[in-house]
Amino acid sequence: MPTLYGAPISPFVRKTMVALAEKGITYEHDPVVPAIAPAEFKRISKDISPLGRIPAYRDDDLTLADSSVIIAYLERVKPTPALYPSDARDYARALWFEEYGDGGLAPIIGAKIFFQKIAGPAFFKQPTDEAVVNKAINEELPPLFDYLEGQIGTGDWLVGRGFSIADIGVATQFAQASFAGVSPDTKRWPKLAAYVERALARPSFADAVGKAKAMLGLK
Repeated sequence: MPTLYGAPISPFVRKTMVALAEKGITYEHDPVVPAIAPAEFKRISKDISPLGRIPAYRDDDLTLADSSVIIAYLERVKPTPALYPSDARDYARALWFEEYGDGGLAPIIGAKIFFQKIAGPAFFKQPTDEAVVNKAINEELPPLFDYLEGQIGTGDWLVGRGFSIADIGVATQFAQASFAGVSPDTKRWPKLAAYVERALARPSFADAVGKAKAMLGLK
């Protein structure tokens, strides 16, 4: 049986968990956190995660690291239900939104909000730098939210008619923000707020988010 390595408090591990759930793939889960349990993670990182990051994935004798790589592999292993659009333009847009989550939202939500408010104090005994948090919320996130608000059309999802890697990559970052009490203002970003609520209500996300909250001691 395949094994996923990494704790659900990571947005990238959660991204992979959602993809596995959407595809109905059964797997074992080792919720290791490199920064919290470095010795435990060291035993597996040399072979399956050379950069020492999570998630990592083992499927028989194949080992992979990086959420985007893992999910692309899962798509080939179990093509249905598809998480990547078949239309060339929609496919490209889906990859773009995945990168928008990974490379645009994550550096702000992860490092400047989640770490400052949750991970730093809880796991590293570091005090929250409120100036960093406030700047991220009030200055850095709004332009990113503005863009997404303008990209959401009349359908339920970001690209085409179906739930895709675009939605997984973006929504997992909003789940991360929610742990720190941050969400799109319904008056300023009504379409985005409704979209996030819709995405996080999917069973695949609800389960992964619930596991993350349990680990963090959140309700």
